[in-house]
Amino acid sequence: MATFLYRIGRGAFRRRWLVTLLWAVILGAAGAGAATAPAAGDDGTSFMPGIEAQRAFDLIGERFPGSDADGADARIVFIAPDGEKVTAAGHRAAIDAFVATAGDGPQVANAVSPFAANAVSEDASTAYATVTYEVSSGDLSDTGRSALEKAVDEARDSGLTVEAGGSALSSQPAAGGAAEAVGIGLAAVVLLITFGSLAAAGLPLLTAVVGVGVSICAILALGSALGLSMTTGTLASMLGLAVGIDYALFVVSRYREERGNGHDPREAAGLAVGTAGSAVVFAGLTVVIALAGLSVVGVPMLTKMGLSAAGAVVVGVLVALTLVPALLGMWPDAVLSRTARGRGTAAARRTGGAGGGGSRWARFVLRRPVTVLLACVAGLGVLALPAADLRLGMPGAEAKPVSTTERRAYDALAEGFGPGFNGPLTIVADVRGASAPEAAAATVADAIRDTDGVVSVSPPRFNAEGDTALFSAVPATAPTDERTKDLVQTIRAKRPGLEDGTGATFEVTGSTAMNIDVARALQDALVPYLSVIVLLSLLLLMLVFRSVLVPVKAAVGFLLSVLASLGAVVAVFQWGWGAGLLGVEQTGPVMSLMPIFLVGIVFGLAMDYEVFLVSRMREAYVRGERPAQAVVSGFRHSARVVAAAAVIMIAVFSGFVGSGESMIKTIGFGLAVAVLFDAFVVRMAFVPAVLALLGDRAWWLPRRLERLLPRVDVEGTGLTGRSAPADGDRPAPEPVRG
Repeated sequence: MATFLYRIGRGAFRRRWLVTLLWAVILGAAGAGAATAPAAGDDGTSFMPGIEAQRAFDLIGERFPGSDADGADARIVFIAPDGEKVTAAGHRAAIDAFVATAGDGPQVANAVSPFAANAVSEDASTAYATVTYEVSSGDLSDTGRSALEKAVDEARDSGLTVEAGGSALSSQPAAGGAAEAVGIGLAAVVLLITFGSLAAAGLPLLTAVVGVGVSICAILALGSALGLSMTTGTLASMLGLAVGIDYALFVVSRYREERGNGHDPREAAGLAVGTAGSAVVFAGLTVVIALAGLSVVGVPMLTKMGLSAAGAVVVGVLVALTLVPALLGMWPDAVLSRTARGRGTAAARRTGGAGGGGSRWARFVLRRPVTVLLACVAGLGVLALPAADLRLGMPGAEAKPVSTTERRAYDALAEGFGPGFNGPLTIVADVRGASAPEAAAATVADAIRDTDGVVSVSPPRFNAEGDTALFSAVPATAPTDERTKDLVQTIRAKRPGLEDGTGATFEVTGSTAMNIDVARALQDALVPYLSVIVLLSLLLLMLVFRSVLVPVKAAVGFLLSVLASLGAVVAVFQWGWGAGLLGVEQTGPVMSLMPIFLVGIVFGLAMDYEVFLVSRMREAYVRGERPAQAVVSGFRHSARVVAAAAVIMIAVFSGFVGSGESMIKTIGFGLAVAVLFDAFVVRMAFVPAVLALLGDRAWWLPRRLERLLPRVDVEGTGLTGRSAPADGDRPAPEPVRG
């Protein structure tokens, strides 16, 4: 592989204008496609096929045609001034006027007055009107939204406090923009400090922006056809920017090193792509496999997110292997440090690969490996403890800032009607097998009404054929309360007895039941998925490093970092520790998708650092250095760049913590702390401590596996002859002291 990539690097350097033009054409074509493509709708109605809540949801759409179970809705809450009631003549007239105006709006299926639907609180301080639409929220026109907003504003002018909940007027966070700008700005500072050259700092940023531009434009162009949401694009942007900068950073860093070894620019570009590029390919492959593996979880939304982000990573790898050497060909000396440009290659050799801080840290760890190892395991173990209390759920209006009308509507309904009113359970009863359908439906409704924890049950509503009944049950507890989850299970446990007694069966759905079922399914999938990821890391790293114990060490380190990051997420977003500092106004269960997604991405990123750092150690070891000296050599060449790459990723991910979207905020925080733990604790301390204790055993591979495993030459042994310095031998390795 190293030889093949070496030729790619030299070819891209030589045909730099053609390569650059090709990427410009690709970016332009993707941009044109994005500009002309229709706007993407929602992710579709089937969130997680196979769970009961989804089956019931699909049954409603089948048995109640025209009702559009996925139609947009708005719940408009009216709150009377202190000491007044919504039933007062003036307030009632204003509410009736709103219902009439909203009902005449475009795409409206129905507008129900609170006075006709008994939707007035006991103290008459609060009431709500329901507006339903013929189309989903993604297909609701701007005219339809504007008409509803105008009716709401007119109702507010009457003196009532009016808040709007539901999907019709749900506020959408701005896509990217500020978060990416913050990440790029911080990355620029880190790169400038690392390289000491504006060109060297700017080149990875430029190529990463090109890669992200291609990826995001492609997602926008395909969004309508494939159902890719705004969240999908944001996550692809987040990962594409982070890995795009990092992959280019490693190639540029190796190019500077090879120039310092006395090679001419074209040869240095070829060697950089042949060595660092090999690590980029395998690091990118681990990320892609981990993200693509999310498709086996069974959540269409998660599959789209994973595959889109994987596509962005592939683009980042291709950019690093082709566009980066092409741009190096245009400005071969600009990326070198000022010292190297001013004094020539001899000075570059003395300064280009110094890495003094990395060498000193490696020697420190090598002198006291047991102490460092125990400190790493104990520290990450303590941070992982909160993960044992992990509770999953899906954030709703309660997780939005109080500045939004959806959150205020949620709070007003909870205060006026009870906390469970915001998450009613929808019951669909199939009475085709009952001899008396109406009596069977009434029996089911009565049984659910008599269940502890149920406040009220609506009268059953039958479809036109009379074989299916629909009604709702209001819990006494909030949608994310653990007691609500227990209530859903209690209701479902009554099904066998009711089916035997009435001949009817029923299923529970609604947003609350859907979130409960999804959370349980994803929590059940977490351990198997984690097991697959760990097994994959063992096999892939065994192929890369031709060792048994190095992959085991990498897998253990990955488990430590991912469990510690999950513990940090639980401590902040579930327990509320420091939540205010991150703008988290409401704590509760961790987003259901978060652990699965975190495991997949952190696996990929952890293997990134493993490959980049340990491949330099492996390279030194196969060229004759002793195990301890190989660790020092790996740190001397890679520690500073790996640290810079980690800081860049932390900066990019941290920029998304400021997002108004709860899902993006949680993922941004989780990934930022995961990179922090994995890069600076696991890879910089745990890894060298374990390798110091293992010695030569770290690179042991049974002979049978030695024969079976193909050689991929990540360390670049096939380029040994080419990588010799052109004007003298390299300096002798520094001795390991202590």
